[in-house]
Amino acid sequence: MELAEQELAAVGESRMQELTALVQKTTRGCSWWERHGVDWACLILALSVTPAGFLLLRSKSFLPVCLGILLLGTAHTVVSVKGSHLASHSSLSESKSWSKFWAVLFIEVFGSFTAEKGIYQHVKLHHAYTNVMGLGDSSTWKLPFFPRYIYLFILPLAVPVITPIVAIGLIHDLPVMTVIRTLSTITLGMWAHCWLLIHLSGFQSLLSAFLCMLLYKASYSIPYIHVNIFQVKPIVSNYFKQHNIPYNEDSYLSRLRLFIDKYEELMVDAPQLTELVGIQ
Repeated sequence: MELAEQELAAVGESRMQELTALVQKTTRGCSWWERHGVDWACLILALSVTPAGFLLLRSKSFLPVCLGILLLGTAHTVVSVKGSHLASHSSLSESKSWSKFWAVLFIEVFGSFTAEKGIYQHVKLHHAYTNVMGLGDSSTWKLPFFPRYIYLFILPLAVPVITPIVAIGLIHDLPVMTVIRTLSTITLGMWAHCWLLIHLSGFQSLLSAFLCMLLYKASYSIPYIHVNIFQVKPIVSNYFKQHNIPYNEDSYLSRLRLFIDKYEELMVDAPQLTELVGIQ
């Protein structure tokens, strides 16, 4: 039995290495614009609308304020989520030094999380179990002691508050300089938001600016959590199908219904994710 498990693990490792090589080959065959340009254009476009968002919040009318919150929420989500995801895979630059810089900028300054732990959880845990039924579908957002509807539709609104708190709780075993850097960059990111809200949007107090920041940061948190739970990838999908490996694909709404119906199985009773060898 033990020998069979070892052989199965070896086959899995071999296939993972083959899949990794396929992804790298596909990436090398792309132009700079395909590898980096499109993503940078999206990030720059998102950042470019933030001045309009802050200025709209100066209005005394309801609709312009709502538009300002929508613009800032959209920009923040694109930059913090897309930027952090790309940075965690070193997909923003060919240089290791610049990749490290972008990881700190997008994950810590914009995302309010620690770069080292964020990359580890995303690459080693999330991607290791993506598309594996019965393990919360690879989500590292696990709070199984909450009821399903609270978890899926209310608790995500607290993500802007929970994220830095979790980050602080995870950095205790990191080097001292990394801890200092992480605390400094997270604080810098939050302070920058509040400073802009006070000086560009006309907020009169730090508290009101802070609460407004939490509001627009939370504006896309519900779909973000759902996508974090449900996503899959095209290259992986094609590879699995070519090798007759089971692959789960479904629509967003169907997946959401499945998760609600089987919440106990997929979240509450699911075992903890553990690092798998070969996931890079």
